[in-house]
Amino acid sequence: MAQPPYRPLDAQVIPRFAGIRTYMRAPHVTELAGVDAVVYGIPFDTATSYRTGPRFGPEAIRSASALIRPYNPGLGVNVVDALSLVDYGDVPVSPGDTERTYAQVEEALVPVVDAGIFPVALGGDHSITLAELRALARRYGPLALVQLDSHGDTWEQYFGQRFFHGTTFKRAVEEGVIDAASSVQAGMRGSLYGAEDIDVAKDMGFTVLTTDELRDLGAAAYGKLVLDTVGDRPVFMSFDIDFLDPAFAPGTGTPEVGGFSTAEALAFLRALRGVKLAGCDVVEVSPPYDGPGMQTALAAANVVYDLLSLRAIAGAPEARA
Repeated sequence: MAQPPYRPLDAQVIPRFAGIRTYMRAPHVTELAGVDAVVYGIPFDTATSYRTGPRFGPEAIRSASALIRPYNPGLGVNVVDALSLVDYGDVPVSPGDTERTYAQVEEALVPVVDAGIFPVALGGDHSITLAELRALARRYGPLALVQLDSHGDTWEQYFGQRFFHGTTFKRAVEEGVIDAASSVQAGMRGSLYGAEDIDVAKDMGFTVLTTDELRDLGAAAYGKLVLDTVGDRPVFMSFDIDFLDPAFAPGTGTPEVGGFSTAEALAFLRALRGVKLAGCDVVEVSPPYDGPGMQTALAAANVVYDLLSLRAIAGAPEARA
């Protein structure tokens, strides 16, 4: 690199409760020379169906990330040594206008994607993922989706809208930005409008695991299933915080009981060692419903940390020729 890698503030010099709130206290940088990975916010929640608040998610995740240290013992990697990491700030959004926001996100990601830099989005509701996928598919072609979530988000429409946080991955398949046959959705649970709510994703080609199936499978077997399914495709990882049980993550818009603990979620993520991530996001953190200890935001911040660690270990996927 033409310059030393960017690094977070030294906690031995500036205490973790001090300084401007950025992800992991990394420098806020918009010039991309010498950068390996950017964490950025998409503060948008117009496409929520029940409780709003994810527009404040990026801010909360950044605040909760202040305690994270460079070395990840669960994956055996020093993220700060391996990646020149910056906080890219928040991209522009248009409250009340989902499609205009998509265009703004796609435009903002052009220089990041063109430079082959790893983009990590802090949501925001789950509708934002479609814009991220569109931007990345221009470089990589159709991506494999690895989704940890309690909802498949493959409805045709919601409240008459085709672009909503419950329709994201149906639109993504229709637009050809993901390959359903190479994709795994896991953690599905909760009450449904009908059995077809899960069947429709399977009919589209997704491998779909309910919460009970995923729990029975276990982390190691889940990791093998994902790696076998995605093959050599570049992967986009989308983590909806409602994958966690509301006992561990109450701060979300559509909570579903019977979910996973934070420890279980990290085990599933760490089982993905070797996956080639092109991009990722953590979505649906709604701080107004979080606890005073910010346990939802804290969980999200650590999920981001493990996703950065996976990228540091496996490196970048190949761009489409």
